[in-house]
Amino acid sequence: MSSLATSSFVEQQIVLHQFTAKHSVQARVMLGWSREDLARQAGVALEAVQRFESHAEVEDEIRLSLAFRLEAEGLVFFPGFAPGWGMSVRGTLPAASAQVAYDIAD
Repeated sequence: MSSLATSSFVEQQIVLHQFTAKHSVQARVMLGWSREDLARQAGVALEAVQRFESHAEVEDEIRLSLAFRLEAEGLVFFPGFAPGWGMSVRGTLPAASAQVAYDIAD
């Protein structure tokens, strides 16, 4: 979890207030990842991902690990909006992925 160590306290607080359980589900769909994939990629237990996405309480470190791992894939998160692709993403968003992201935002 080196990204946690190098991120500032302010950055961590912003992420904690912007990244939601719905974002996690939407981001996984956009990436074609299962809960197991996200857990493995973020270095957290599968049960932690399941709890978070079920709107149960999880430790801040888990939320940060999930958010930072998804952000590493080029996704950005804002309250009230579906995840979007950030400027650092290489390549283009496939049309099917764009439609899925739009559909699950409704």
